[in-house]
Amino acid sequence: MSAKSTIAEEVATTANLLGKKAKNFPAPATLVNHGNAKIISIFNQKGGVGKTTSTINLGASLAELGRRVLLVDFDPQGGLSLGLGVNAHSLPLEQTVYYALMTPTAKVDDIVLKSSVAGLDFLPANRDLGTAETTLGAEIGGQQYLKRALAPLKDYYDVILIDCQPTMGQLTINALVASDEVIVPMQCEYFALHGFIELKGNLDKVKSFLNPELRLIGILATMYDKKTSHNRQVLERLLEQFPEDVFETIIAKTIRFPETTVVGEPITKYATSSGGAASYRRLARELIARGGAR
Repeated sequence: MSAKSTIAEEVATTANLLGKKAKNFPAPATLVNHGNAKIISIFNQKGGVGKTTSTINLGASLAELGRRVLLVDFDPQGGLSLGLGVNAHSLPLEQTVYYALMTPTAKVDDIVLKSSVAGLDFLPANRDLGTAETTLGAEIGGQQYLKRALAPLKDYYDVILIDCQPTMGQLTINALVASDEVIVPMQCEYFALHGFIELKGNLDKVKSFLNPELRLIGILATMYDKKTSHNRQVLERLLEQFPEDVFETIIAKTIRFPETTVVGEPITKYATSSGGAASYRRLARELIARGGAR
């Protein structure tokens, strides 16, 4: 079997898994003008579902399509920064997203770092960000701080992706208030499906009380193992309950993703011809087709 055929098999879709014809998501038109960024939170209350991996690789894939992309590391663990080759725990406070968040006079442009991918930038985070939880809850308007910090960057970027921490605390609420849309990465396991009901309830509360424009742009099935019947059963159940919300593109489990963290590069650069890279490129095209990005 050729490498091309192998990759085609690895790029799983909900359509072909359920015996339907998969959609074709063509490359989008080149952007003539940049700016007016769409802000998207990547969030799940459960950890270990591929949230950071998806933020990095979706962002890199959008950048390959000519979009100016900013990634926001909004998890005190700093996993996104590390996945892009920067140990943010060694950075001074003034060079992290925490400083931009808590300092109204901060020049956020000076904190933005370039990644190894053209058109893909990021705001790093370290443990300092964790101290913001208490402060934000006590401040008047504390839920708007990230929205304020990102405002100067919206005119330059086309897409801003926020990698949220896996809890529904003040940081996540800040991210959701700042966002236009949410992507929920979900591992194909029963408990993950059960947890989504609670998560959706929390998203509805944020929409009702804090950000009426917020919408769920899609549920992303991650870590899918085609050899496991349980994965397929959970996916079918998910499609039954939320037929319009699940991305057709599925991210399969592969050893390549842990490897990319070690080298500090997106899979689209580290293993550019792999099935994982092809899946995230397809996801980027699907996101644009859904109207989640230009």
